[in-house]
Amino acid sequence: MWWYVDAFSDDGRHGITLIAQVGSCFSPYYASARRRRNSDPLNHNSLNVALYGEVKRWAMTERGRSALHRQPDRLEIGPSSLSWDGHCLSIRIDEIAVPLPRRIRGTVKLYPRTVAGQPYFLDGTGRHRWAPIAPGARVEVALDRPSLHWSGHGYLDSNWGSEPLEKAFRYWEWSRAELKDGGTAVLYDATRRDGQRTELGLHFDPSGRVEQIEVPPHASLPTTAWRMRRGTRVDAQKSARVTATLENTPFYTRSVLATHMLGEPVTAMHESVCLDRFDSRWVQVLLPFRIPRVPGS
Repeated sequence: MWWYVDAFSDDGRHGITLIAQVGSCFSPYYASARRRRNSDPLNHNSLNVALYGEVKRWAMTERGRSALHRQPDRLEIGPSSLSWDGHCLSIRIDEIAVPLPRRIRGTVKLYPRTVAGQPYFLDGTGRHRWAPIAPGARVEVALDRPSLHWSGHGYLDSNWGSEPLEKAFRYWEWSRAELKDGGTAVLYDATRRDGQRTELGLHFDPSGRVEQIEVPPHASLPTTAWRMRRGTRVDAQKSARVTATLENTPFYTRSVLATHMLGEPVTAMHESVCLDRFDSRWVQVLLPFRIPRVPGS
């Protein structure tokens, strides 16, 4: 399972994503252990940190069972941690970036406007669930390495499942955008292994009330340098364009879009994931260069 946070600064100069993973779904070591039928999800954990904008850094160090400590209101993965006090999610970061070994250290605080958490099934068998915990939130970033301080609009959700992602899905696209009234729109579009699609559109108003919305038409976006296809859902007779590619890998892309949702122009955080590519041998060989594992863990 994982907990996902993203945020943009109010001035648009900075962005961040944080993904705390227990049984890391994109771990090449966990995938290898599953192939050997000797897999323990609690032995594959990481805090993925990505900084965007004027300062760019990326870290995802995998740690074993001995580095994982869990309590109802606290999660520790090595030197980094997440804690919840009933009003604020505090994320203490102490990680080393790759490929250049530079430290990322400091605190991110997320203050939800409202707390939701209703789970939605993403597959046809109920083995994969997604819960938008705080669709709208204020986020404060205070890092000392690198020196970075900003605040802005953020988002928090969680995913969990009882089987590997690549067993249930071939491909998915996800996006979320803040609306003018302070609400949030979220779109999920997944192609499943059973040949069906999961198409989910949700609107959260500022008070936290949620309603399911009609999923708008699909629009293709430019492929990446790795030839990863991208697409999104956009209001009828409107267009979407990529304003920034934040992460560009053989199987995963993260982008910023200028698009239209619910009748208004918005800036959206967007991701595309190709699980067929992730499961391919050549991608599995490349991943350890991007995702180191602490020796002996």
